[in-house]
Amino acid sequence: MTTKLVTGLVRTWSDAERSVERVMSCGYTRDAISLVMSDAGGGQRAEGGTGPGAAPGVGTAAGSTSAALAVLGAGVALPGLGLVAAGPIEAALAGGDERGGLVAALVAAGISEHRASAYDSGLQQGAILVGVNASSERDAEILELILVVAGAEDVRSDSSQGRPYDSFI
Repeated sequence: MTTKLVTGLVRTWSDAERSVERVMSCGYTRDAISLVMSDAGGGQRAEGGTGPGAAPGVGTAAGSTSAALAVLGAGVALPGLGLVAAGPIEAALAGGDERGGLVAALVAAGISEHRASAYDSGLQQGAILVGVNASSERDAEILELILVVAGAEDVRSDSSQGRPYDSFI
């Protein structure tokens, strides 16, 4: 079965949480979900909570964790790119470095060069990239809508590239 990578940028951590929670409510596990954000933790492993490797501005109430924090908690810092990444997209990004740059790493992950450039700009401005490996063409279209409703911008997947109206969106 071929998976399709659905991606979008969110501007706030609460939008990332909302996106991940909605995707998980559709039956997807954190193994299918990727998060990529600026490494404000200085190259340390991303951890849940409020420690030095935690996502910026993210704290958890005693005994509670968010779905997005659980995904990011499994991530690693990519010092060559200045990012923290988690999920399936992490492996492609781990192969990137300062020479190839983030755009090349995102293209290696299956994102078009044009979209990767837009995501690179967004990540540099503090946005968070949310990605989901959809299990079918239909799921990819549904996940695109879920991410848009959750506040994501520049939402695209392999499935949407053939639509004639994409150039107008």
